[in-house]
Amino acid sequence: MKAVQFTRFGPPDVLELVELPVPEPGPGEVLVRVHAAGVNFFEVLMRADRYAVTPNLPMFPGIEVAGTIERAGPGADRSLIGTRVAVPLFAIGRGSGGYAEFVAVDGGAVVQLPDAVSFEAAAALMVQGLTALHLLRRSPVKGKIVLVNAAAGGVGSLLVQLARRDAASLVIAAASSNEKRGLALSLGADHAVDYTAPAWQEDIKRLTGGLGADIIYETVGGAFSRAALDALAPCGELVLVAMGRFGLETADIERMLGDNQSIKGFSLLPLLTSQGLREDLAELFEFAAAGALTVIDGGRFPLHQAAEAHRAIEGRRAVGKVVLVP
Repeated sequence: MKAVQFTRFGPPDVLELVELPVPEPGPGEVLVRVHAAGVNFFEVLMRADRYAVTPNLPMFPGIEVAGTIERAGPGADRSLIGTRVAVPLFAIGRGSGGYAEFVAVDGGAVVQLPDAVSFEAAAALMVQGLTALHLLRRSPVKGKIVLVNAAAGGVGSLLVQLARRDAASLVIAAASSNEKRGLALSLGADHAVDYTAPAWQEDIKRLTGGLGADIIYETVGGAFSRAALDALAPCGELVLVAMGRFGLETADIERMLGDNQSIKGFSLLPLLTSQGLREDLAELFEFAAAGALTVIDGGRFPLHQAAEAHRAIEGRRAVGKVVLVP
């Protein structure tokens, strides 16, 4: 089978297509033919050795796939053969290997996929869908003014929709281009602002009658984390999804304390349980199948163009979810 690896850190061109044996499903395992593999921003950082954890080399990236079960190993349920499934590799102790034509996994770890949900949508609703869902559970938005940064991205585009569903009083989307802001508005945002413009925080204050946002979901990191403080209301909450990349200093935190504001970190994996994971994915798939949640196609690339997929994300050209289609 074909798979993607990198043996050194660097630009997207370090990603290379290699031939490997098709994995043999072991006891209780199933072999899944991959139809869509999600590409995530943290994988871009990891490839460049800019992530919080440096992986061992060679590295075979990819932590979420969707496809069909082709074979069952000893003791696995053979009735699953032919079933469409989502495989959240990241949640079952497999932090790699998804950029490939096949994966072998525990048969109990797959989640059946409704016919109405595409493989590409399923890939988007694992890491990014679960992130959006749990962000709203940890910081409920009902009746509150919400600012979603990078609102046209994979997490942001889902957050906008789920915040609207959960009865936020006002949903403001922040994005870097007219196209992205238009997309966020089409998904249900009340307003959209350009977070790369000088003093963009003043637009937030104007739109909120001088109050600012009650909750800011900050996914960009760096200097944008500090800039977002000027858009945060007194007693507001800054939720940092870009863990390890935020640019806050002691003076910023002291200022927040004086305004009764709070910082909340977010890490998905500790929030997931085996049963909860299945229920959460089933809920997201149900929303998508019913048309209540729109998954934005950010681009589909064959395996041999994995480098182009990384460039699209790294250059912030992509909206929604970027996937590889073996």
